[in-house]
Amino acid sequence: MKVSDVMSKHVEYVSVDAKIEEIARLIFGRGINGLPVCEGKKVIGFITERDILSKFYPSVQEYIEDPFGEGDFESMEKKVPQILALTAEDIMSGDPTIVTADTPLLRAQSLMFVNKVGRLPVVDKNDNLVGMISKGDIFRAVVGGKLRFVEDEEYHDWLSRHYDMVVSWGKRLGNEIPDLVKLFREKKVKKILDVGCGTGGHDIALAKEGFEVVGLERSSLMFEASKAKWKDLDSSTKRRLTFLKGDYVDILKKKKREFGAAIFMGNALPHNSQNYKSILKAVADSLLAKNSVILLQIINAEKIFNKNKRLEDFNIAKVKGSQEEEYSFIEFYDPPKKPGDSIMLNMGIFYFDGKRWHPKSINSTPIAYMNQQKIKRLLRDAGFSEIYLHGGMLLGRLFGESFDPLESDYLNVVAKR
Repeated sequence: MKVSDVMSKHVEYVSVDAKIEEIARLIFGRGINGLPVCEGKKVIGFITERDILSKFYPSVQEYIEDPFGEGDFESMEKKVPQILALTAEDIMSGDPTIVTADTPLLRAQSLMFVNKVGRLPVVDKNDNLVGMISKGDIFRAVVGGKLRFVEDEEYHDWLSRHYDMVVSWGKRLGNEIPDLVKLFREKKVKKILDVGCGTGGHDIALAKEGFEVVGLERSSLMFEASKAKWKDLDSSTKRRLTFLKGDYVDILKKKKREFGAAIFMGNALPHNSQNYKSILKAVADSLLAKNSVILLQIINAEKIFNKNKRLEDFNIAKVKGSQEEEYSFIEFYDPPKKPGDSIMLNMGIFYFDGKRWHPKSINSTPIAYMNQQKIKRLLRDAGFSEIYLHGGMLLGRLFGESFDPLESDYLNVVAKR
């Protein structure tokens, strides 16, 4: 691979007379550690966070002249206004290490390693700036591009650390649990299976309503979070609630005709993009042969792609115990590259420290694309004859509204046999 295959072509740079205050603002705002310095478009230097910070410390001459004053680290911080007034020319490293678009990718990585830098300007034959390449770009191309997605397990392990902050659980359960309880009591359900139970919010609420509940989860960290909540429950609720970790199909092989109802909340079935058919069949086999019911909550991808410009949700949550700190979560989808492909769910997490927002993390997972026609076909193949479609909104009620492909956030499906 060449540098041209992965380099960023939209590049920030500064002129030699740019003030350090302006440069520092760019470094903080862009989340980078340095910028090329150019005359016109020709690269003549590079300036990094380290170059700026080095100005806080005394030179050898300054130390000789005043060894005591220049050793006062608190006094050094008072240099900030003086340093911010300097220009790029005063601080930059001249003769920067550069590469061309044709440089082999790992040659660029070697240059970064030897010169202890994290980014390199990419120039043309006249040393004009045409791009930038970083260690992160190379790592994603050489290593990240070769990693296969491990279904939803790795994504959910990553998400588990913030999962209970992403959703307003009080409002969600306050709207969804009454609908679930009404449905299950009408069908005289006693035992419920929850597939992809996350941190167990629905299961705990249903167990408190008197149902016997088994929650299945593949993510180790999600499972640990649900078990931690289980330990804090009263003894009678604990007896009605079981959390199991592992492969869903393998677990359900031992639970034939055991449950009166099964639920897939929060788009849980499509999160199993490679084996959702075998999971649905295993769930169908675990349900009672007569008078059983299954509920699937499916994200409405038609609205996301045709109306929402790929955005699913945006949420801001306070950090527990802090008045100022916050996290923000943004979820958006990439469409399938060709018919029949999975869609890609992406989540970005940002952190607010009381002064400014910082990017924290981003991750992605493939999701099976499902619409109402596909869901109906899957359920009929699994032996369900009565299928009812409802529209739902994020944090809203499960039933009562007709499904609208351009208005509903969720397709909530109830199937009976």
